[in-house]
Amino acid sequence: MPVVATSSPSDQDLRTAVVSLKLAHPTLGISKIHALLLVNYPDWIVSEKRTKKALQSEGLTLQSSQSIAESNKSSTPTSQSLTNPKSSRSSKGSGSGVNNVFPSSKLISNLDLSKYSTKIEVRHFNKKKGKGLVAKEKILAGSPVWKEDPYVVAAEWEIYDLQLFGQACSFCTTPFTSTTTISLITSCPASCHARFCNRLCRDRSTRTHPLLCPVQNPASIPLLQWARKEEWMALHALACMTSRVMTLCQESKDPQGTKVAEDEWKIANSFATVSMEDRAKYHFHQGNQPDSESWRKAFDLYMQAFKEPPSLLDQKKLAKIMKKPLKADVSQGLFQYDAFLRNLGKMSLNLEGHGGLYVLHSHLNHSCQPNIAVHHLDQRTALSRITAIAMKDIEPGEELFITYVNPTMSVEQRRDELQQWGFGRCECKRCLKEEREELEAKSHMVGEGGDEDLLKFSQADLERELKIGLGVM
Repeated sequence: MPVVATSSPSDQDLRTAVVSLKLAHPTLGISKIHALLLVNYPDWIVSEKRTKKALQSEGLTLQSSQSIAESNKSSTPTSQSLTNPKSSRSSKGSGSGVNNVFPSSKLISNLDLSKYSTKIEVRHFNKKKGKGLVAKEKILAGSPVWKEDPYVVAAEWEIYDLQLFGQACSFCTTPFTSTTTISLITSCPASCHARFCNRLCRDRSTRTHPLLCPVQNPASIPLLQWARKEEWMALHALACMTSRVMTLCQESKDPQGTKVAEDEWKIANSFATVSMEDRAKYHFHQGNQPDSESWRKAFDLYMQAFKEPPSLLDQKKLAKIMKKPLKADVSQGLFQYDAFLRNLGKMSLNLEGHGGLYVLHSHLNHSCQPNIAVHHLDQRTALSRITAIAMKDIEPGEELFITYVNPTMSVEQRRDELQQWGFGRCECKRCLKEEREELEAKSHMVGEGGDEDLLKFSQADLERELKIGLGVM
C-alpha cells in the first residue's frame, strides 16, 4: 500500500532535509527540490511554500553550486558569492540575441573610482554589451579588488522582518546578536520600529529612512506591506531608491547641494535597464513574475506613498518632508507609468543576491569562467558591504567578470537561462569550447554508426543554429 502523508516535520527537521537534498542536487530549483523531498519523505505534509522558506532561511535559493559548497562550510548564508541573474542582475555579456531588445546602461561621468580601487577602470565596449570593468594593473589571485557599501539595500525578507522588530540595523542590515554593543544602538528620532547599530548608521539612514518611516510618512506603509506580502524585492528596492533620490533633492539648498542631487540622479539612471513590459513581451523572465495587473497595483501604491497620499493627514506629513518640489525630469523619471516599469526592471536586473544595489558592482559583466567572486565578509559590522576578490591572476587590460548562472550547468542550460533575460547566446570562451566539444562528440558518434535518433538530433541542432543565424528564431 502507498504511504499516506500524515505528519508535519519540525522546522529544524525540514531545514536539515532540504539542505541535504540541495547539496546533493545543486542545480535543482525550488519546485524540484520540493518534489524530491516528498519522494524521500512520503509521510511528511509539506507545502512548496514552506520548502521555499526553508531553503531561503539557509541561503540556498538562486545561487551557484560554489555558493552552496560555501554554505556547507558556514551556517551564515551571507558569505556566498553573487552568481544568479535573478538575485543579482542579468548578464550584459557578449552574445548575439534573436531580438533587438537588450538592457541599456549609461556611464557615470563623475564616478570617482579612487574611492573604491586604483586597480581598475571603467570601459564602454559597445551599445549592446555596454560598460564593464578592466584591470589597470596585474591583480593577484586571492587579493581583494575593492569593497563597496550599497547605493540602497532592500534587505532579504528574513533580515527585513528582523528590522521590523528592531532586531537588525535598519541601515546596514546587520542583525543584533549577543556580541552587539547594546549601548551603541540608537533608535529612529520619530520613534518608529527602526533601530541602528550606532549613530553613524542612523545619520547615514537620513537619506532613505524618512520617506519609508511609518511615523514620518505613513502613506508608505501599504506599499511596503504589499511588497513584503508578495516577496517582491525589486519593488522594495525601488521604494528605497526613490526615497533616496527624493530626499537628496531636498538637500539642494545651495549650488553645491544642487550638484549633489544631480549627481545622484545620474547614478540612479546609470544602472542597466530593461522595462518590465519588454521583459514580459520577449519572455525575458525566469519562473513566475508579477503580471501587468500587479504592476498597476504596485504603481498605485507607489504613487500613494511618494506623490499622492490618500488622506489629508498623510499629505501633510509627506509635505513636511518634501518641502521643495522635484525637478521636472526627476519627477517624470519617477512617477510616469512607463518610467516606473523601467525602474522596476532596473531593480530586477541589478540587485545582488541579498538585496543590495551597488554602483561599481553593477558594472561587472558575465562570463561562465569568472575571474571575480563577490562576498559579504564584514558580517558582524556591515553585513550589506561587499568585497570583490580575484579568483585568479588578472592581467592589465583584462576584463573583470562574475557569473550570473550556475556554473555546473551544461552550455545549453547556461545559454537558455541567460537568454531568458534577453541577452542572446553567451559566446564566452568556455561556452564556445564546450559547444565545439559537444559537436565533435556527436559527429564522432554518428561517424561510428550511431543510432538514427542521434543523427536526427544532430540535424535538429543544425537546423536550429541556422534559424538563429538567420534571425528567424
